[in-house]
Amino acid sequence: MSNKRPDDMIRITTPELAEAFIEEQIAAIREQVKDGKVLLALSGGVDSSVVAALLIRAIGERLVCVHVNHGLLRKGEPEQVIEVFRNQLGANLVYVDAVDRFLDKLAGVAEPEKKRKIIGAEFIRVFEEEARKLDGIGFLAQGTIYPDILESGPVKAHHNVGGLPDDLQFELVEPVKLLFKDEVRVVGKALGLPDSMVYRQPFPGPGLGVRCTGAITCDRLEALREADAILREEFAAAGLAGKVWQYFTIIPDFKTVGVKEGLRSFEWPVVIRAVNTRDAMTAEIEQIPYPLLARITGRITKEVRGVNRVLYDVTPKPTGTIEWE
Repeated sequence: MSNKRPDDMIRITTPELAEAFIEEQIAAIREQVKDGKVLLALSGGVDSSVVAALLIRAIGERLVCVHVNHGLLRKGEPEQVIEVFRNQLGANLVYVDAVDRFLDKLAGVAEPEKKRKIIGAEFIRVFEEEARKLDGIGFLAQGTIYPDILESGPVKAHHNVGGLPDDLQFELVEPVKLLFKDEVRVVGKALGLPDSMVYRQPFPGPGLGVRCTGAITCDRLEALREADAILREEFAAAGLAGKVWQYFTIIPDFKTVGVKEGLRSFEWPVVIRAVNTRDAMTAEIEQIPYPLLARITGRITKEVRGVNRVLYDVTPKPTGTIEWE
């Protein structure tokens, strides 16, 4: 299949069109793969999850999904990947607990680009190690979508599998490479994936590694994970989950003075970021109702260990970027 989207290609906007696309891709996958085996790095994001569900329908257990937990995912995400793909869809899933390995590599590293390179390089190493344990793999599936081709070339760099050694000689399988993100979501719904996966927010490749600013520590990372979970829970309860394009928390690498239970505390601040955008080139701030902000603040300062202050970042893009690192 060409990497150019045909001018007359119908946009996938309805369940009926999604079902037709699914049947077409199942046939195409079976024609390409035949009796071969396919390997997929399954992050739990929208694109790789939809590709996994498609391939499971097409070739079943001849798809091997590798989910690498690098310790920088949001609360509950590794468990959700296992529940949905292994327990519900019957995927041939390899779960790799590499948390300590990644955090050891990141210990003491504060420079953002260096952190990103370490995370990306280590992911490739872990994935390569798992690939070499498997026999008969001839194909590598990727969640490449059309904007990736337009912006980054044919290899989806943020999946970090583009750097695998040439001797593995995998042929690429990219069933959603001509779709835009909204179309991928429609296909995901038609495949029966849960809304929490289909409508998952944009999430940086290095995960929470760029939201735990500066040198990452286990305790600050855990506090970040818990604060983020509270924010997501409260936004969902308030009906904002589908209204706000991206919302998350940051814990910077410094502490502030506070008072807890009548005693002086010296703990981290949590920063809330919530933005709306069309193309991520510019972004406007979501005006969160003050009662909701107060409730989120109360929960975070009471429930998250090591935190005594909550801030709201009201900087649009420009001048601020969406992420902090």
